[in-house]
Amino acid sequence: MTSLPKWLLFALLLLATSGAQAQEIIASAAASLTDALNEVGRAHAANKGTTLRLNFGASSELARQIEQGAPADLFFSADAEKMDGLEKKGLIDSATRRNLLSNQLVIAVSSETKLTLRGAKDLLRPNFKRIVLAQPDAVPVGIYFKKYLEGEGVWKEVAAKIVPVLDVRAALATLESGNVDVALVYKTDAAISNKVRIAFAVPREKGPKIVYPAALVKESKNRRAAMDFLSFAASPAAKTIFEKYGFVVLQ
Repeated sequence: MTSLPKWLLFALLLLATSGAQAQEIIASAAASLTDALNEVGRAHAANKGTTLRLNFGASSELARQIEQGAPADLFFSADAEKMDGLEKKGLIDSATRRNLLSNQLVIAVSSETKLTLRGAKDLLRPNFKRIVLAQPDAVPVGIYFKKYLEGEGVWKEVAAKIVPVLDVRAALATLESGNVDVALVYKTDAAISNKVRIAFAVPREKGPKIVYPAALVKESKNRRAAMDFLSFAASPAAKTIFEKYGFVVLQ
């Protein structure tokens, strides 16, 4: 029996519960936003009473879901490219698009290891055999890291050690499990785990520009409530939450 796509299962769940939730909005958001956006959602609900359903995943997969008609009122991407793709296809409301956040690339290791790194070239050392990274040709954090490592002249050698996974949270979980030596993730993801530590943080001036844009999806079924949440996500109250989790607020 063929399994249903994740987004379709999500849509069926929404249909089954929609009658009790008049002010419900759905936000598809990059996996790295999981903890911060959940807290922002709770803060917004406390003030407005709106129910927020969050669909987290790799930005590339979420954009594909929106293209295929998956239900979504808002899209929070971890890079501009995925948002650009939807905008070119007329699937988001361009007037609502805003750059909300930035992040930082880090190289993380197990908190139990004494291994150290002074930079990207140290990834070539023989004691770093398996390096986990979200899909470098599709997922924003993978694309960002590939660009950075190409600039450092080590991508081809490092690529041979890469264990590709679905998204940045999967990369973090793989390192936590002990199945790899290193994870290439965002600073915000490494910070939420007591099982890993940051061995090297890529200087912002040396890494690619990281931008998290957000926008209303054209087919939103609850535009007013969705715009209200998007405005709240750019408010001082939300800024405090995002900064607590290590994000750089751009607005």
